[in-house]
Amino acid sequence: MLSSSSSHRRTSHILRRRAGAVALVGVTALLAAAVQSGAANAAPDQAPTGKVKPGAVTLKLTPSQRAELIRDANAAKADTAKDLGLGAKEKLVARDVLKDHDGTVHTRYERTYDGLPVLGGDLVVDTSKSGKTERVVKATKAAIKPASLKPQIASAKAEQQALTAAKSAGSKSTKADRAPRKVIWAADGKPTLAYETVVGGLQDDGTPNQLHVITDAATGKKLYQYQGIKNGIGNTQYSGQVTLTTTQSGSTYTLNDGARGAHKTYNLNHGSSGTGTLFSQTNDTWGNGTTSNAATAGADAHYGAATTWDFYKTTFGRSGIKNNGVGAYSRVHYGNAYVNAFWDDSCFCMTYGDGSGNADPLTSLDVAGHEMSHGVTSNTANLNYSGESGGLNEATSDIFGTGVEFFAANSSDVGDYLIGEKIDINGDGTPLRYQDKPSKDGASKDSWYSGIGSIDVHYSSGPANHFFYLLSEGSGAKVINGVSYNSPTSDGLPVTGIGRDKALQIWYRALTTKFTSTTNYAAARTGTLAAAGELYGTTSTEYKAVQDAWAAVAVGARSGGGGGGGTSYESTTKVSIPDNAGAVTSSITVTGRTGNAPSNLQVTPNITHTWRGDLVIDLVAPDGSTYRLKNFSSSDSADNVTDTYTVNASSETANGTWQLKVQDQAAQDVGTINSWKLTFP
Repeated sequence: MLSSSSSHRRTSHILRRRAGAVALVGVTALLAAAVQSGAANAAPDQAPTGKVKPGAVTLKLTPSQRAELIRDANAAKADTAKDLGLGAKEKLVARDVLKDHDGTVHTRYERTYDGLPVLGGDLVVDTSKSGKTERVVKATKAAIKPASLKPQIASAKAEQQALTAAKSAGSKSTKADRAPRKVIWAADGKPTLAYETVVGGLQDDGTPNQLHVITDAATGKKLYQYQGIKNGIGNTQYSGQVTLTTTQSGSTYTLNDGARGAHKTYNLNHGSSGTGTLFSQTNDTWGNGTTSNAATAGADAHYGAATTWDFYKTTFGRSGIKNNGVGAYSRVHYGNAYVNAFWDDSCFCMTYGDGSGNADPLTSLDVAGHEMSHGVTSNTANLNYSGESGGLNEATSDIFGTGVEFFAANSSDVGDYLIGEKIDINGDGTPLRYQDKPSKDGASKDSWYSGIGSIDVHYSSGPANHFFYLLSEGSGAKVINGVSYNSPTSDGLPVTGIGRDKALQIWYRALTTKFTSTTNYAAARTGTLAAAGELYGTTSTEYKAVQDAWAAVAVGARSGGGGGGGTSYESTTKVSIPDNAGAVTSSITVTGRTGNAPSNLQVTPNITHTWRGDLVIDLVAPDGSTYRLKNFSSSDSADNVTDTYTVNASSETANGTWQLKVQDQAAQDVGTINSWKLTFP
């Protein structure tokens, strides 16, 4: 459907798909394991490890209070590193900090090893008011012990490899932006010395290029690559007559918002570099509602940035993108007929093209919320813009862009769960994306599946967008603000929503205190459950709704194990799981039933293990047929397996001996099958 509306739309669609595919070339265990493993169905229903604090919310810190907390964290970083058991060559750098009303402090750290940045080494430490460490969320559980710190290949080889990758992505750059830097790559398995090379220039649609390529410094093998420019959505939308905060100096007014961190809006006048010219004029009325006046797009972008700032401030107590009271800036009229918009970390700015034929500036309210939210993600979880984490990155911008639109309560653009509905990028009045049923755009996915990490991040965002809609509004048909929705579920069971306000609070808390750069869908489920538990309690309706909404997009199990009651058979015989060895089994004998097993047979293991991703778990039917419950995943570092899995066993005779087969496929961690249960609904 996306590719059939207009030739320009087809081009834009094809390039986004191509960019996503290129970005995944060379991705190894970090994403491959999560992509191919079934990891999303393996996330445990983890509550916070400390005391659950229903109603826990983040304080609204002033910039000076936040700066003081960061200074305190950096002053104590050596002791913190020691307490966490980090090596002598590892150091922490405090990147962000949040504080709850009960005194709990959430500190986000980057890590270095022997002075080198550790990519994928970020972590979040939760500390109680008394100073006790309550929880640590790490992007990697692996010990940072690279085999060598001496490169075996020249940096020039890494640079050439990066240029080749950039050329495949459409860039015409002939040299890197800067010399390759040595780093420790820790995001996919064993940490290793590597080079990080950044290639600039332009992508083939005119978007700035910031391709990051990670090269093994010993072998020259490409380990990973991702695009640093966060492409968003686009086209035009005018929000009617609005109030803008500007600055007057003498007889001149400028689009300089002194009330929101001095956010400024600039006119690139169809250029593609530099800051542009600050919008200024001798009166305080901006634009005329049409593209005949360049200031119209400036007014839309300025209004969108102000509304997004106010949304974050009012809803979450966040003061600007970095939560430090400092504004970003906006650039409009980028390039010539550029059909996109993007966030750029390097300039700390949002940039908007003018659309096909320069007729439709891409400055709609939800686009502004989307792009500015990329900045928030970059300065919190910093989700890698590739694979499953890239889909979650894009979904985060869609989720908060939707939040901005509802928050604005603008009669010219009422709140909805449609992304880019005003921009008519398809030429037929349809939106760019749909949160109630993402597949309606013709490319996005409604639910998680094992290969979702291999598609473009704009389309792999579908399950998270769908989860947010279900958590907010529930499943089924309904009309909201005059728009009709009909949201399905992957398991055919209904979901009852808890309201958009609570859903936003859960997602924001997970993003800022639970997610890391490598978070995938399984970990997103774990993080949002932990956030819901802290906000509302682990026995709350909200906590159960998070379980059900994720299950409805094929990530994990329902609250209570799915379809309700039934007859259960259980084994409580403990079976030790040897480390990185052959499979072990535990048996349950089912008797007294007639016919075949059901199509929704419930399997509930209770397994203790300190790195659950090592485990491969199967259900073995009486005739020896095997049903895979959980695959190996090197990136799933959570503890224990307690999910309920649903198996279509309708071809199997119900009576007989069923087995749970478990194999540990990696070294260093052991576990135990404590018990397991079969439930016939």
